[in-house]
Amino acid sequence: MKIILTTLNAKYIHTSLAIRLLKAYSEHEFNDIHLVEYTIKDPVMNIVSDLFQKRPDVIGFSCYIWNIEETLKLIGILKQVMPEVTIVLGGPEVSYEPLHWMKREAGIDFIVNGDGEETFHHLLQELRDDRKFHFVYGAAYRKGEEIIVNPPRPKSDLNTLPTPHRFPEDIPDLSKRIVYFETSRGCPFNCQFCLSSIEVGVRYYDIERVKSDLLYLIENGAKIIKFLDRTFNINRNYAMEMFQFLIDNHQGCVFQFEITADIMRPEVLDFLSNNAPPGIFRFEIGVQSTNDETNELVKRRQNFKKLSRTVMKIKESRNIDQHLDLIAGLPMEDYTTFRKTFNDVFVMEPEELQLGFLKMLRGTGLRAQAAKYEYTYMEHAPYEILSSHMMTFSDIIRLKRLEDVLEKYWNSHRMDHTAKYLIRHVFDSPFDFFQEFGDYWEERGWQKIGHQLEDLFIRLQSFLIDRGTPSMDIITGLMKLDYFLGHKYKPRKIWWDFVLDKSDWSSYLRDIAANPGQISAQLAEAGLSERELQKYTVLEVLPFSLEAVLESISGLRADGGSEEEEEEEDNAVDGAVPSPESLILGVTERSLEESVQTTSSAVAVAEPTSVREGRTLLIVMYQQNESQRAQYYTLPL
Repeated sequence: MKIILTTLNAKYIHTSLAIRLLKAYSEHEFNDIHLVEYTIKDPVMNIVSDLFQKRPDVIGFSCYIWNIEETLKLIGILKQVMPEVTIVLGGPEVSYEPLHWMKREAGIDFIVNGDGEETFHHLLQELRDDRKFHFVYGAAYRKGEEIIVNPPRPKSDLNTLPTPHRFPEDIPDLSKRIVYFETSRGCPFNCQFCLSSIEVGVRYYDIERVKSDLLYLIENGAKIIKFLDRTFNINRNYAMEMFQFLIDNHQGCVFQFEITADIMRPEVLDFLSNNAPPGIFRFEIGVQSTNDETNELVKRRQNFKKLSRTVMKIKESRNIDQHLDLIAGLPMEDYTTFRKTFNDVFVMEPEELQLGFLKMLRGTGLRAQAAKYEYTYMEHAPYEILSSHMMTFSDIIRLKRLEDVLEKYWNSHRMDHTAKYLIRHVFDSPFDFFQEFGDYWEERGWQKIGHQLEDLFIRLQSFLIDRGTPSMDIITGLMKLDYFLGHKYKPRKIWWDFVLDKSDWSSYLRDIAANPGQISAQLAEAGLSERELQKYTVLEVLPFSLEAVLESISGLRADGGSEEEEEEEDNAVDGAVPSPESLILGVTERSLEESVQTTSSAVAVAEPTSVREGRTLLIVMYQQNESQRAQYYTLPL
């Protein structure tokens, strides 16, 4: 019996842990199992043709919200060209309503619900032997015209499952793709919008086995390992031991975790701040909403004050990038309260802020209560809401515009200096900047056409000029800096009119070549000639003090709080979750390490007067070290 386990990944760089788990569990008895991965962008007929030529007896599809519709199209065609093939589906998208999926697509022969390893293995045995499918707990199947859904199978003992990480055929691609890894299954929380809330309790793999598998992956070239644990830090001792192990053995590999920030203790934060090498850890933190009433309705316990303190403590260390998530459209969250949520979170300036929209996932408590909150939503995946009792469709599409420019101008890190200046000194709040720009973007029809890097700068400049934004000389200067820093090599073109006189340009370059020590000791040591400088250097004169401007947007804006405050909260009798802490934008004149600001609302502040004192020669150099990142220097004029 030839078996193919497959899935449609969202991108080529992704890999499927699920199909590897199934193969690892069953290959000792069924030695003709093959793993094949496609993407949702692959043409359907190309996939059908490929599977047809492999001549399988059984095809198992791993199904998720992002691939279910494409998977169903595939099955419909496969059953026409290979009517004898057995189609088995599994995964979170089909586990909770198997009857629905088997009624919708007649080509589905079986669905495996929940933990798939033992159920799928038992199903293969019955397909090979007696075909007594009513014995296969955790499976749904067809019996003539009837669809039978068997009772669920007990949860697997994770330590009886063989490792899915040791297939020799995976080794050549380890350095090119993301490796997905789990140290546990389940979630201790009960958020009603999330599938993880359905499984009560958390099960762990033996930590020594986890370490062994991780070391194998690292030593065989893995570059990015993403942990699938819903709350990696729920078991503090387990997490601390894993953090220490990864710090000791990372070999340049990057590890991504989902953490719950408001339960992270000060000693864990201190350990990470003092010991984590920069860049090897990345934390994903689900905030979703700062509205207390909303969080209570969706059974989400969250102490936003502690969450903020954790995020700021990590940010202050400069060792770990943080990705924070928001969900628009939760119960009792309207456009105005979501604006507050956005600003509450953005004041922490996370490296990435993802604005998602509520999805009414099959099996979740919130989908069951959809009528209560007057939700309308897409009939098919991804089941995204269209409106609610508090948020109209007009509100949703406005927030979509905001999301679009948030991705382009914040999460992409193409304009870090410019965006910080606009948010701190120009617009009333971060939300107002992204919303106003998003509305302008759509009015111009730019969402219908593509863009190159320089287009992003030109469009931002047009928006700012049209609205009569003050200090455009400073903003334009920061945009030039960001544009230069966005290239690995000296850019061949610029999006502004270069006004520096050629003789002045040559004079500046000669001075730099003659006195490189005034720029940096590293440049002096390099000993570049004037001709070499021409090859690797760009110059620009800015009509303001760049150092003063950068000082005004440096530092941390939100109050990280103190350990003493945390101890007081932990010792509170009732353990009540306090209301979200008010945070503000602030001007700092100290270094990142020194400054954590305490203020009270999200409004812009004036730039310091020292900005207007003097001019700056901006010197940007390329290809000067192994990182291939542009380096910039400044000289006051």
